[in-house]
Amino acid sequence: MTPLPPTPTLETRRLILRPLEPGDTPAIQRIFPQWEVVRWLHASVPWPYPPDGAETHVTQCLEARARGEKFHWAITLKGSDELRGRIDLWRFDGRNRDMRGFWLDPELHGQGLMTEAAEAVTGYAFEVLEWPWLYLTNAVDNRASARVKEKQGAVEVARERHAYVSGEIDRQVWLLTREAWLARRAGRPA
Repeated sequence: MTPLPPTPTLETRRLILRPLEPGDTPAIQRIFPQWEVVRWLHASVPWPYPPDGAETHVTQCLEARARGEKFHWAITLKGSDELRGRIDLWRFDGRNRDMRGFWLDPELHGQGLMTEAAEAVTGYAFEVLEWPWLYLTNAVDNRASARVKEKQGAVEVARERHAYVSGEIDRQVWLLTREAWLARRAGRPA
């Protein structure tokens, strides 16, 4: 499979999404190990989060990026280069119906920032990469994450059991098509 291109910097009204870098490790280690952040993430996330968790994770992300497997963005507020969250994007692997993941500093929840970041990354996937669709997922109980998908025009296509840090529970599987997303952005019916 052809490697993905380098991770571009994306800009929104309030955010700069820039490529993840080793210097983001201290901010991740400070923000990430909160139950509010990790409970809805895949069970492979170590919990309790170890003191070297961010360093190990950033190294793994940068290695995957170097192989052209995934895009990893640091979410920063305009006017500050400090990481306040993450959003990642990857190709469909033919099995796992999940192609984007994200988390945000709980201090910034409820401001629409994750929807803003998701729109920028989705725009990149559909307008630049010209992917035909994205599979997206979230724990059924994670209504904030589901709301991001609903706002983007994704349609729930399945529910399945999934192992999260908080335990094995149902997850929603969503499909967002390029056609529907572009139609919504243009203000016309999908």
